[in-house]
Amino acid sequence: MTRNYAFSDDLPIAAVYGALLLALLGLAFLLLELRRRQRYGFAIFATGVVAVAGLVAAVMRPVQVRSQGTMMGPRVVVLVDQSRRLLLPADAESTRRARALEVMAELPKRFTDARLTYLGFADKAPTPMLPDAPPPARGATTDLAKAVAELAADPAERPRAVVVVSDGRFERPTSSADDAALRRAVAGLGVPIHAVKIATTAPKDASVRSVRAAGAAVAHQPLALTIDIGCAGGLACGEVPVRVRELRRGTEPALLASGTATVTEGEATVELTVTLERAGTRIVEVAIDAPAGDVVAENNRRIMEFEVTRDRIRLLHVAGRPTYDVRALRMWLKSDQSVDVVAFFILRTDTDEPGTFDESELALIPFPVDELFTEHLPSFDAVVLQDIDAVRYKLARYLPKLAHYVESGGGLIMVGGPTAFVGGNYASTALERVLPVSLAGLSKPYETAGFVPRYTEAGRAAPVLGGVRRLFGDQLAEVAGSNTVGPARDGAIVLWEHPIRKAGAGAMPVLALGEAGDGRSIALSIDGTHRLGFGKLAASAAGRGYGALWDGLLGWLMRDPRYEIAQLRVVPECIAGEPTTLRLTRPPGAEGDVKLVVTPLAPGAKAIERIVKSPADGPLDIDVGKLAVGGYSAKASVGAAPPTRQDFACERGGVAWSDSRPNPQLLDAVARVTGGMSVKPDAVASLALPKSTRVAVERRVSPLAPPWAWSLAAALLLSIHWLVRRRGGLI
Repeated sequence: MTRNYAFSDDLPIAAVYGALLLALLGLAFLLLELRRRQRYGFAIFATGVVAVAGLVAAVMRPVQVRSQGTMMGPRVVVLVDQSRRLLLPADAESTRRARALEVMAELPKRFTDARLTYLGFADKAPTPMLPDAPPPARGATTDLAKAVAELAADPAERPRAVVVVSDGRFERPTSSADDAALRRAVAGLGVPIHAVKIATTAPKDASVRSVRAAGAAVAHQPLALTIDIGCAGGLACGEVPVRVRELRRGTEPALLASGTATVTEGEATVELTVTLERAGTRIVEVAIDAPAGDVVAENNRRIMEFEVTRDRIRLLHVAGRPTYDVRALRMWLKSDQSVDVVAFFILRTDTDEPGTFDESELALIPFPVDELFTEHLPSFDAVVLQDIDAVRYKLARYLPKLAHYVESGGGLIMVGGPTAFVGGNYASTALERVLPVSLAGLSKPYETAGFVPRYTEAGRAAPVLGGVRRLFGDQLAEVAGSNTVGPARDGAIVLWEHPIRKAGAGAMPVLALGEAGDGRSIALSIDGTHRLGFGKLAASAAGRGYGALWDGLLGWLMRDPRYEIAQLRVVPECIAGEPTTLRLTRPPGAEGDVKLVVTPLAPGAKAIERIVKSPADGPLDIDVGKLAVGGYSAKASVGAAPPTRQDFACERGGVAWSDSRPNPQLLDAVARVTGGMSVKPDAVASLALPKSTRVAVERRVSPLAPPWAWSLAAALLLSIHWLVRRRGGLI
């Protein structure tokens, strides 16, 4: 129980100030009048002061306040840095995160009367954390300005102080900010911000601090990379070798560029030009050879995803003889302004008789097979082999190069005809291994009987054929014959099949899609698709069926998202050693179990496979566990539909580890501009503790006297003063 005195609660504050002002004016006039007194000067002054006090008391009517309550400790918010950067070493004995946890355990000993609230912060809004069970460090960067703004906007009780536990390497505020900028960034709470510097010296570390690209990445076009190299902690770097490689599925990484960075005053910048030959998501590794003594080897390389676009699709079309199907495909490719086609047709064979003895009269050029399949092959996005004999036209020796081209990310479409597939001598060759169908051990290369291809369950669900099905439904045009092919390979998808002919135990594939290494391939074992553009069935769709088919085939080959059965991405990012989640978004109508295969982009690497039940709707998150550092290719299929693929990079520390230097000076500046203190972990006990607040639970107000008594007393005191003034000669 406490007792104190106050003025009456029914008076507005203006009345209190007015009464005091009038009292001061009255005393001032009294002092002026004392100069004219004849006697009794002290008595006049004393009674005047007492009379004025009585008048003030009559106006304010003092009361006695009895209250019963308790002292409540101040609320103190502890912001603990949750960036992955804290997993870096603080010194030779401990990590920065371990130091931060030690500070969390020490703070309650210093702030014994305070109410501590622990919040973890990084690049997102602060989240509660328990000192005895802190969550793992997950943030990529640290944004102190955002954390303070979130606290200021919180409708809960405002803290009396904030304690920041960090190494000071903030995204905001930056180290270049002056005091005015720092106040705008972190002083919004209006309370002191104390800083605990868990690291003050940088480890001996050489790192790839940043990689910047000049403009967008376009296939086949040079791309300039600006690479910043850092050298901290007194490590002697000098000349640092730098290399850029592209990680590809099933093959060794391809060296794109290399150079040397000359480190001066701990920093160096090198510019390298690379050319990415394939569109889509490409995984690029930028690495340095760090000097001896480097203690953080994980940031010696960055593994990044580049979204490579095309200005135009560059296509090589090679046909063995002129047919209606060859002519239709060439006309369609030439009509598409987004396709840059290079076409070669074999118009005259060695057995043809041209009817002239003068070869100069023939407007034919030799087939440049050597130049196309050695020098210029990597410049094409896809190759179409249509009804061409590999032995007769000297392609056989280049088939291993063509297979390697596909496995390195290229596209291949083999279109049927009497001299395609087995009839073109492709069985048991290197090219067979990248086709989605098998060829070995087959006889009777071509069957001339006409038939109508039949959709498979996967073909009805595949966006590749969505345009054709919207025009014709399940109807297809009759074709004149079919190549003999074997069963589809593992992982390949059959969209059309033969209604009669068999391949093994099942129907023979007519249209099949597959992936080989880093690329894709299509097997179309007929040469009559032009009938989707010409004929009775084609007329019902104004001849648009042929273009719809090849739009889908070429779009799928080039990984156009419109023709993928689903969309696949990593959420939120892949960090080596942490759980990785892939989110699959399916188009409407996709049904069946989901099969996910994640394969490292390295030769002979073991794949991770998941088969999960597909929900009725909405995206599906699939946990693939903890992955190692490197590039990965994820392939997901829904039911019997063709798979969709997404390549992604997985780093150990990523952006958070790119610069291992702490920034204690920034913590000092933040504390200074907010009136706080900046200390090391062993000096936490010296932090200033905010004062506690008394909280009243019971309050009683009693007047010292009734209002009439105060008025009567004031009147009596004024009377006495009047009499004394009269005797003193002032009246």
